[in-house]
Amino acid sequence: MALLITIVDFIIVGVAMIVLAPLGIGIFLLRCLGFRKSMTQAIYKIAQVWSLMLIACTGCTLTVRGKEHIPPEGGLCFVSNHSSIFDILVILALVGRPVGFIAKKELAWIPFLNIWIFLLGGLFIDRRDIRKAVGTINKGIHRIKQGEAVMIFPEGTRSKGRGLLPFRSGSFKLATQAGAPILPIAITGSYEIFEKTHRIRAVPIKITFLPPINTAELPPADRRQYLSDMVHAILSEALQAP
Repeated sequence: MALLITIVDFIIVGVAMIVLAPLGIGIFLLRCLGFRKSMTQAIYKIAQVWSLMLIACTGCTLTVRGKEHIPPEGGLCFVSNHSSIFDILVILALVGRPVGFIAKKELAWIPFLNIWIFLLGGLFIDRRDIRKAVGTINKGIHRIKQGEAVMIFPEGTRSKGRGLLPFRSGSFKLATQAGAPILPIAITGSYEIFEKTHRIRAVPIKITFLPPINTAELPPADRRQYLSDMVHAILSEALQAP
């Protein structure tokens, strides 16, 4: 039964991406023609409904805390732990505002997924090429300064049940150089959905939006490693909370 549910869920994911892609592209073209704010919101709403639908298909239950900490507008950098491919769905479903993801460059080669990452304002980063990586980070900084929200996973890869991995401190350049707040997100249970057994399972998922950290108030000398250590400690505590 679990195998059948897994197959059906992945078929729904693929079909939804393909069917909705032309609609997303059409909305993107309207955004380019001058309807930026309304069309950006429309693209996010499509992604949000799609994410909620897929989560419902898994049968998982969501416990959400701290949504009041999310500012409805203004430049913002979300920072989350990352243990599962489902983390992105959970975030899209619940943040309540358009958000672009910093994604590894390999995802740019996956048909339709690459389109949606792009449409949502995501950026592909090549960590093996420092010059290109810096260029991607600078684009993210520019977007945050324009009032957009950008999402990063500072572990750099999925932890796959190994607990919270060490952070890449360079990830925090997005927030510090943009002078924007960081809002930590703690997600527990998502690894149990699929990666643990490679079968879709209905499990409880908890997502906690923690109070934002004002990076502009930190002394310049403390902003990188100190901020990385601070956010790591905050997420570690939140992930262990009952």
